[in-house]
Amino acid sequence: MDTKEAIFMTRGDGENSYAQLSCLTQKVNAVTKPLLENAVRSLFSSKGFHVHGVLNIADLGCAAGPNAFSIISTVKETVEMKSRELNYQTPELQFYLNDLPGNDFNTLFRGLTYENSCFLAGVPGSFHGRLFPRKSLHLVHSSYSVHWLSQVPKGLTSREGLALNKGNIYISKTSSPLVREAYLTQFEEDFTMFLRSRSEEVVPNGCAVLILHGRQSPDPSSKECCTTWGLIAGAIAALISEGLIEEEKLDSFNVPYYTPSAKEVQDVVEREG
Repeated sequence: MDTKEAIFMTRGDGENSYAQLSCLTQKVNAVTKPLLENAVRSLFSSKGFHVHGVLNIADLGCAAGPNAFSIISTVKETVEMKSRELNYQTPELQFYLNDLPGNDFNTLFRGLTYENSCFLAGVPGSFHGRLFPRKSLHLVHSSYSVHWLSQVPKGLTSREGLALNKGNIYISKTSSPLVREAYLTQFEEDFTMFLRSRSEEVVPNGCAVLILHGRQSPDPSSKECCTTWGLIAGAIAALISEGLIEEEKLDSFNVPYYTPSAKEVQDVVEREG
């Protein structure tokens, strides 16, 4: 199945849904809130900001739940505060909430309230390509999304069709250098396309706030980014030992996810310009 069709957060608002279990990303948004506020304030110094009286904001990989609500509130409150400070008329706000087509947009929009001068629209599609018209966005925000890859990295099987990451679902201490290189290459390709697409969509002097799950260690198999995937692989291995899952399914499955270092992110940004 195509990755774009298969990946989505658990739907609904029950006890096992992403809407109820997104506490980690809620904490991340709370910590990074000042960065988003500063980005919004910086827009008021951009030339021609009030030409049309509308501020277009895209939240990429919005999922469904309180995280999207908090982003909207932060932007709205900061815009209103800065407008009062400068004695400007508060611009209307257009929010574009984006995620893959399998995202639970119904739950997302049921939890949102429409207010005057604040308009909302859902945009299904992959942020690894173009989503919006040229020079239409003032602010792009994405939290804990860009480290998801557009596909499982290429090159994880040998010419003979054998799995190169046998027994794992992500990079681990037992993974060969070829596996690590394949993951980094896929991330670089995807992040390049992400930046290239946004560069066409964002207005001059616009802003992007991107929050990724990263790592401090130069080693992509370090515990800080691989422990969870290792535990899941171990759980699958236990199911195999009980005869509930075929071993081939574990060997052929790799998650389309990469935890980059700050340098790896910076390298792509600088190469893309």
